[in-house]
This record gives sequence, C-alpha cells and structure tokens, in this order.
Amino acid sequence: MLEVDIEHTLADFTLDVHYRAGRGITALFGRSGAGKTSVINAIAGLLRPRRGRIVIDGSVLLDTERDVCVPPHRRRVGYVFQEGRLFPHLTVRQNLLFGRWFSPARERRAANLGVVVDLLDLSTLLDRRPGRLSGGEKQRVAIGRALLTSPRLLLLDEPLASLDARRKDEILPYLERLRDEAKVPIVYVSHSVAEVTRLATTIVLISAGRVHAVGPVREIMGRAENYPLTGRFEAGAVLAMRIAAHDLRWNLTELSAEFGNLTVSHLEAPVGTALRVRIRARDVILAVARPTGISALNVLVAEVEELVPIEDAALEVQLRLRGGEHLLARITRRSAEALGITAGGKIFAVIKTIAIDRRNLFRREETVDLDEEVEIFDS
Repeated sequence: MLEVDIEHTLADFTLDVHYRAGRGITALFGRSGAGKTSVINAIAGLLRPRRGRIVIDGSVLLDTERDVCVPPHRRRVGYVFQEGRLFPHLTVRQNLLFGRWFSPARERRAANLGVVVDLLDLSTLLDRRPGRLSGGEKQRVAIGRALLTSPRLLLLDEPLASLDARRKDEILPYLERLRDEAKVPIVYVSHSVAEVTRLATTIVLISAGRVHAVGPVREIMGRAENYPLTGRFEAGAVLAMRIAAHDLRWNLTELSAEFGNLTVSHLEAPVGTALRVRIRARDVILAVARPTGISALNVLVAEVEELVPIEDAALEVQLRLRGGEHLLARITRRSAEALGITAGGKIFAVIKTIAIDRRNLFRREETVDLDEEVEIFDS
C-alpha cells in the first residue's frame, strides 16, 4: 500500500495531492503541467513538500510533522525517466549490473540478472552499448536496471513519451509483463489515454495540482463527469471481457461478458483469454429501438444513467450495462432531444466491429485484486 498526502507550492503552482493505492500499476493521469512528475519526485525524495506524509507498506518515507525525510538513496524506490539515461561507455550488461550495486546487501542475491533479462527480453542486447540501441530498447534496459536495485516501488515518468508509435507498440507488451509478473508496485505517469487504459490497475486523475478521482481504471474511465479530464478525442469506457470463440470463416473473434457479446477482428489468443476492451465514446451510436438492417454487428442493451453537457452542441451519455459495467456515448444535444433520451430510459448502443481494433484490445491482468471503491474529490 502506498499512501501519499502532500502539499507544496512551486512558484505560482500549488500541489495538493492525497491518495492511496495498492498493487499493480497506479497511473497518475492528467494533462501536461498537472503536477504528476512533482508527485513522483516527492515519492522518490527528489522534492521535499512543504507539508506531507508518504508511506510505503507501513514504512514512513516522509512525515513533515515528525521531521522525518528518508534520503532518496535509502528509500528503495526505482526511478525510470522519459529518456533511459544509460551510461554510454558501459554495455547493456554493465548498465544492468550497475543498478544491482544499489540493491541492499541482504537482497543483492535476490536481484537476479537472468530473471530480469528474460522478463524484458534483453539477452541479445547484453554486449551492446546504448548508442546501438533503439529508443524502446534503451527504456527496457533502464527499467531492468531499476528492477535490479530490488525496489519496493518502481516509478515510471512517461517512459514512452520520447518514442514514436512503432517503438511504443514494441515496449507496451513488456510493461504488461512487468505489471503481471514482476510483482513490484508501479506508479506510472502519463497523459496518454491509450497507455493508461491498457496498463493501469488504478487511476489517480490529476488536474491543476489536485486529485479529482481515484479508482479502478474501468470505474474512472466510464464516468461521464470526468470529461474532459480523461480526454476529448480518445475518451471512452473500458470493459472486462473474455474470448468466447473464433470465427475463422470470417476472420472474427467473439468476446463475452455478463452484459452481452461483442464481435471484433480476429485475435491470436486462446479461448478464455481475459481482455480489456476500450470503446471510445465517439464510436458508439444510440438507438431507442433495436436497430435492424444495419452493418454493425454489436448491439448492447443499456440504461441511460446520466447526460453530461460537454460542449456547446454535444453531450456525454453515461450508460449502465447489465452487471454494472459502464459505457460512454458522445452525441449531439439535438439527437438527444429528437430521440427523447433521458436518464433512466432504456437504450441500444451500437458499436461498429472495425471501431474496436487491436489498439483497443489488451490482455487483462488477473492476479491483482482490485479495490472497487472509487473516491471523488472536490476540484
């Protein structure tokens, strides 16, 4: 368990952040300048808040009232920056082993180089120097070096920000493996909806130095009231589903959940695989009667929970599916009035199969117990 309760002033910017998070990946999510990096700098000991308390698994790192401030090198916190910051004159192996020297003596044996190399697929890179690595490879090495310090917490400050789309796609599966297999709690800073919905166990939604919501990724992303903090173009809900069957004739895969089924393009994964499915609000069409004679294969029955005005002409409609999952739809106010859409009414959500592409389908971790309680804070 990580407890963060800090207040600080930087020039004309005020940081007032309070949250708790458990295992898995906790994403500090918000726009650039929201204060996310300042928060992890405080956790790492690189910033001393004016007032606050930071605790990891009962170990107090900071308590300004008791004048406790553990030095950064004694906090056992691994930190990976936007750029790998590798030593250019050392090989990958030497960079990795450099991190191991910062592991406590009693745990140095547990900092297993082979395990980290296998986890991050670094075996073919060990004899190279950083100048011969791609951006994604450098970040994998930087993460490995941090893991070999035997940290009790790993901080990743927008580790994909300097990478192009291809390199991001290259490293994201390794971050999933890190989440699911390394068993090291991670605080992950990002302003990318796609990264957060794919990786995060818990989201801490930050804006202008304050926390607006904390909770499981599916809960936070499925709330219309969080617009536009969760993004305009890419915002949408995240659903928990499993692969139910493959239709090889049409190159399709069927996903199932308590609320119904979805058909998507074929996935190379076995039946039963647990997935996260991100459905953007702009890809959902609403109908007051079950539609017929349409090309879209996915129609879900839902209840309208809330209509939230988001722009002059638009509404974010929060839908509740069977089993309690949430879905978002973005429509015009004109359409809402013409169709008579109101809270409490029954609605049909139509989703095009091709709108749910591979970039919106991710393997879901099943080893992390999620705390379903959501905290909402006043802005």
